Amino acid sequence: MDLRTFSISITLLLLQSTAPAAHDDGWSMTVPPEVLAREGYPVVLPCSFTHPHQTHHSSMQVVWRLGHGHTGTVLFRCSSLNGSQHCQPRPNQDQRYRLEGNHREHDLSLRINSAALQDSGRYYCRVELPGQLHGNYENKLGTRLRVEAPPRILSLTVEGAVDAGLKALCRVQGSPLPDVQWMGPDDYLEDDTGLPLSQEAPGQHRTTSQLLDVQPGGQYTCTASNHLGKDQAMVYILPSVPEKITSETHSTALPLMLGLALAAKVVLALGLGGWILNAFHSKQQTEGPDFTS
Repeated sequence: MDLRTFSISITLLLLQSTAPAAHDDGWSMTVPPEVLAREGYPVVLPCSFTHPHQTHHSSMQVVWRLGHGHTGTVLFRCSSLNGSQHCQPRPNQDQRYRLEGNHREHDLSLRINSAALQDSGRYYCRVELPGQLHGNYENKLGTRLRVEAPPRILSLTVEGAVDAGLKALCRVQGSPLPDVQWMGPDDYLEDDTGLPLSQEAPGQHRTTSQLLDVQPGGQYTCTASNHLGKDQAMVYILPSVPEKITSETHSTALPLMLGLALAAKVVLALGLGGWILNAFHSKQQTEGPDFTS
């Protein structure tokens, strides 16, 4: 395949991915296959539709779901009655979601304020025209929302025992899933991580890296990075006290304490004896010699 043929193939593929989905009853709906967002910033999911057999709709409902069909979660629903230009959200509507487009102009675009990593997923736009024949339509492919976020280290801990072996665990978050590197007292070290979570799995933006055989007295650094930035955390493992030294310290301290206790008793006894003798001599001097015959 030459370069010109390859370019034509890519162009046709892009046109197919952005083309509106047509319905047998004259419906069509245009949505992008994917929208990229940044954590903490607002994002708009475009959605527009046409219904050539009806130019004016007195009543209309707009529904956005995360996930397809009845298994999906309804995130936003609003109703416009009697030709109203305002689409009234349901009473318990989450304020993070609102209709960005003008539904009377067939623009059902949804705005999400302060996008979070948990918002990643596939969204489906639906329009319902009560009282109309074939008055409901939903795009079958949906729009995949991918929220990106810079790396963030959630925790850095050390587990295990000195005798059995210590390991460091670095729990990180980010999208795309961050790369993790370890640095020990001397140089970069190889970690022992599990396989990364699949792109469609819940919690795909979190992973844990573990470093085995960490040694007491060493400082270890965990670095998580993706194209949005990096984050670092350090942990220092205190040196262990040898058991032999501890035993010798205990064996030396015990006789010393016993000796001190015995010496205290001797001093106390001598002091008490001296006090008794001193009191006896003082009494004799006070009474004087006895000349009674």
